[in-house]
Amino acid sequence: MVSKDQRRRQLARQKFERQQQRRAQQRSRSRRRNLVIASVVAVVLAASGAVWASTGLGGDKSTSAGSSPSASTASRAKDPCGKAAAGSPGKKQWKTEPSMAISTGSAYTMDLSTTCGDISMKLDAAKAPHTVNSFAFLAGQHFFDHTKCHRLTTSGIFVLQCGDPTGTGQGGPGYTIPDENLSAFGKKGSDGTVTYPAGTVAMANTGQPHTGGSQFFLVYKASPLAPSYTPFGTISPAGMKVLQKIAAAGSAPADANGNTAPNATVVIDKATVSKD
Repeated sequence: MVSKDQRRRQLARQKFERQQQRRAQQRSRSRRRNLVIASVVAVVLAASGAVWASTGLGGDKSTSAGSSPSASTASRAKDPCGKAAAGSPGKKQWKTEPSMAISTGSAYTMDLSTTCGDISMKLDAAKAPHTVNSFAFLAGQHFFDHTKCHRLTTSGIFVLQCGDPTGTGQGGPGYTIPDENLSAFGKKGSDGTVTYPAGTVAMANTGQPHTGGSQFFLVYKASPLAPSYTPFGTISPAGMKVLQKIAAAGSAPADANGNTAPNATVVIDKATVSKD
């Protein structure tokens, strides 16, 4: 007999996974549309005798970079976070995963300096080497600097999602990394989930294997999820206090991309990964 609480968690998890799949479908449609546009442009230019070399016409323009649902005056007045540092997210992309440059026998720390406070986390290079190596590379390239955390879930599962320079939930570094450490939290329960404990840092993905990029989520309260999201770090107690402050401010209604943006203005001013 499934309890009401189990059913509520199951519905929330299914909604989370549907949103991931919907964003993947939107990215696919965007790529197909851009290919059609590029073909039309090539035909027009050829007909006019012009010579034009193009590497693409840009990404999905349906949502502007860094956008989020409009919030009411009341919710903005309760924003517990400060003003973002001057700057804007980078747009650099890479075709392949970076070469391994970390030591799996060493300890690493990722520090996020955010508008809401500093969030520090220990990274597990031994169990998630590809993930930690990728984050060390991206942080060194300032990929995460000036990016907005675009999603906060407050029912069923409890996570803050960050790491997308476009702020839409559809952006990434241009490459993907393999799933790792998926057995960290034991065997699946009867509902197909495991519990991601509060304080976990894990990778977001499209819902398909090995599709992680740069987006990650911070678990602020134990959350039942399918063991499909690479756990690769643990948030410090001080970082958890910052995360709880963000969660307490709540989230806005879902936007066109299915993102429920935090009412708090959470911007990563600077991200660094260092070897301890």
